Amino acid sequence: MPVRVYERVLHLFEAEGIDTIFGIPDPNFVHLFHLAEERGWNVVAPHHEASAGFMAEAVSRMTGKAAVCVGTLGPGLANLAPAMMCAKVENSPVVFLGGQRARITEQRVRRGRIQFVQQSGLLEPSVKYAASIEYADQTDEIIRQGLRKALTGTPGPVYIEYPAHVIQEELDVPPAAPPGTYRLVGQTAGPDAVARAADAVRAAERPILLVGHGVHTARAAAQVRALAELMACPVVQTSGGTSYIEGLEDRTFPYGFSPSAVEAVVGSDLCLAIGTELGEPVHYGRGRHWAENEANRTWILVEQDPEAIGVNRPVHIPLVGDLRAVVPQLTEALRGTPREPSPELAGWIERDAARLAELAASAPSGLSPVHPARLIVEATRAFPADGIMVRDGGATTIFGWTYSQARPHDVLWNQNFGHLGTGLPYAVGASVAQGRTRPVMLITGDSSFQFHIAELETAARLGLPLVCVVAVDYAWGLEVGVYKRTFGQGSRETGVHWSRETRLDRVAEGFGCHGEYVERDEDIAPAIKRAYASGRPGVVHVAVDPKANSEEMPSYAEFRTWYAEGMQ
Repeated sequence: MPVRVYERVLHLFEAEGIDTIFGIPDPNFVHLFHLAEERGWNVVAPHHEASAGFMAEAVSRMTGKAAVCVGTLGPGLANLAPAMMCAKVENSPVVFLGGQRARITEQRVRRGRIQFVQQSGLLEPSVKYAASIEYADQTDEIIRQGLRKALTGTPGPVYIEYPAHVIQEELDVPPAAPPGTYRLVGQTAGPDAVARAADAVRAAERPILLVGHGVHTARAAAQVRALAELMACPVVQTSGGTSYIEGLEDRTFPYGFSPSAVEAVVGSDLCLAIGTELGEPVHYGRGRHWAENEANRTWILVEQDPEAIGVNRPVHIPLVGDLRAVVPQLTEALRGTPREPSPELAGWIERDAARLAELAASAPSGLSPVHPARLIVEATRAFPADGIMVRDGGATTIFGWTYSQARPHDVLWNQNFGHLGTGLPYAVGASVAQGRTRPVMLITGDSSFQFHIAELETAARLGLPLVCVVAVDYAWGLEVGVYKRTFGQGSRETGVHWSRETRLDRVAEGFGCHGEYVERDEDIAPAIKRAYASGRPGVVHVAVDPKANSEEMPSYAEFRTWYAEGMQ
């Protein structure tokens, strides 16, 4: 039977396993939203299109699939721009659909047109592919090309535009075909390369696994765990790959922040890198901690984009393909010849556990306002075992790298782009992606939290099991620290402070959420537990020491090596 264009769009997305859409429906998309809800989709309308884009990105990260977001023509697409840029830098395959006036509008030689701008040219630099469906019978080819571009090679966002005169036209088309009929799915590496990699692993005395962001966004933790168990080696996390793989928690060490990770890297004679671009936060795999033993180390890189091979450093054995397919290939090649555990592994595990215990013990306590290190310790100790962790903020995230006592299996944060304000939308999107059942904890600073604070209403409307722990110093804490380091103590700090009358717990209550106000560290965990028990999204406003937040950021010197000191 004939179908409308908007119905065909849903069919094409459903063939990819997509069942969630975010956005504020404009007149172009009300029919699509209405039908999506009828078909059982998750249809979420937040309060800002940028939030919608961040929510969609979170769904992509939590499902390993493309995600969909809609923006109304003109101002809605302008609001989506930051989410597009983040998805591009974070390598997230989000399909952004945009409304537009009927195409004849572009050809009018007139001024003063309402809610109109030529959108595609403005957005093209922020996406992998931009297209407009000018005729109804282009729908299949352009939607499929968008999905092909979003999911092939290095993943990323695409933009597809619908002029108003197209979306309700009729099509007479067959049922939507599965993905394997129009794009490469489950690409494997060549058997010769896999055999070489397996031989190199067997020959290595001190191998390491370097695990990045892509392992978790591909939802490939189980496959990587099977490989890690055969290799019996330490797992080194990149700063973007901070989710812990279940069963490997004790031997997973954060690069640069754990002495065990540094020792494992320096002494390694083989590095198998999975799901990472080998970028600045790991010093391109050739500087800093890698330099000392560079001549004796073999590199194996699992990478979907062949153009990425050898860009940041030479790679001895590239395994080009989808890591979800390649990692099982390598596991199978190693089956029957498991390695003995690396000789130092037990000691690294013991020392890393002692490091975390020492950090928990040494974080200043008994202070009011709370020291930000103690906030992280107490909040992460109260983190639910099956929870999703979301991070946001500058100083707050830096304290979190060092002092976190939790080893969550799902962590979301905007690591590559560093865009503040993504935390609350990420938390909403992650919860929607997981069926609104798993507890979510957002740990954020007050500056970041206020970017999209209106999405507390969205969380309340959806009944999400979300607790936001907010470190409140009434300032841009990281920037205050920059002022102090640049101009000295006591200098004027312009544009980085605001009213101490703002009570975020009361703001939360106004949105229908549970609110808690905390000034002492011993009250943090009980407040978090009460928030979860309330049955509503919760906000725990924790007053933190502004001086400590701006001057005592831990591991800051390590953080600066990512982009300073000759690394450019």
